[in-house]
Amino acid sequence: MKNLFQRETVDEVITRIATLQPATQRQWGKMDVAQMMAHCSAALDMAAGRLNPPRILIGRLIGSFVKPIYTNEKPLSRNSPTDKKLIVSDQRDFLREQEQLKLCLRQFHDGGEAQCTRHPHPFFDALSPPDWSRGMYKHLNHHLKQFGV
Repeated sequence: MKNLFQRETVDEVITRIATLQPATQRQWGKMDVAQMMAHCSAALDMAAGRLNPPRILIGRLIGSFVKPIYTNEKPLSRNSPTDKKLIVSDQRDFLREQEQLKLCLRQFHDGGEAQCTRHPHPFFDALSPPDWSRGMYKHLNHHLKQFGV
């Protein structure tokens, strides 16, 4: 499975991000394209340890049992729930968010396993660096498909 520790995967995702435009329409969900990119940057900040939301109750109860949803080959389902700390609902500047997402992606890749957080995921609990890398690719892929790229 693709992951963000692979240079060719990061290059592919950056190319897809670069094709987004301010008028790109979502195919499902509530966020516009700039909000989606801000959301994805926040998720990468979480994977890199720059953002550490607390565990949520439902995650404490079932997170470790459903962890494979995050790391297996099956795509994420549409309108999956998200941590409230990662919801972006305010207006965002498209170009700023596009550049920020590419920067977060490069930083995560360049930091590699050594710079990956050891803090538990708010829903899925403890993840290894390879799990974070696969899950972050899967999350980005989900949202890029949401906007048709």
